[in-house]
Amino acid sequence: MAVKANGLGLRLRRLLRSLHPAVLLHPLRLLHYWGYAHVLPLREITKGRDLRIAPNASFRNGARITLGDQVQVGEQTALWAGRTAGRITVGARTTFGPRVLVTAADYGLAGGTRITDQAMVERDVTIGADCWVGAGAVITAGVTIGDGAVIGANAVVTKDVPAGAIAGGVPARVLRMRDGGPIPAPPVPPSSPSG
Repeated sequence: MAVKANGLGLRLRRLLRSLHPAVLLHPLRLLHYWGYAHVLPLREITKGRDLRIAPNASFRNGARITLGDQVQVGEQTALWAGRTAGRITVGARTTFGPRVLVTAADYGLAGGTRITDQAMVERDVTIGADCWVGAGAVITAGVTIGDGAVIGANAVVTKDVPAGAIAGGVPARVLRMRDGGPIPAPPVPPSSPSG
């Protein structure tokens, strides 16, 4: 009987040592994070009907995010609109896989100044209807993705993707069109006056 009591006492001492105050406070920190990253911004988002949003998806600046009808947001996906201007607009029936990041803001990159001291560059992100954004994809500020486009897993989208295209890679490029047609030529930037 004494051996069992000693074993129980040892286990109890180990348990008490593992209950460090930081461990006890961690659930509160998780609740705080969930509040500011999911619950509160989700209230501000302009939402369509019948959304399916994973409980661990995160949002920033929800007032500048619009989700169309039947949008699905996968686990650990983050939709981060800009602090002051950059909007994220998602069309109906678009599906985001897990761990996708969509951001409407970038830090400045000027040399000689700390990156975090530079003003954010905010540009709208528009994702059309009936798109599929694969797991781990990143969609950067200023990008427009056309209706029915597919973004491959782990792609980094830095330029517009036309409607009906399948894009993948780092940086993402159009691999083919869903209807088998030719890949459209990228838009030609306007020429600057010489002088």
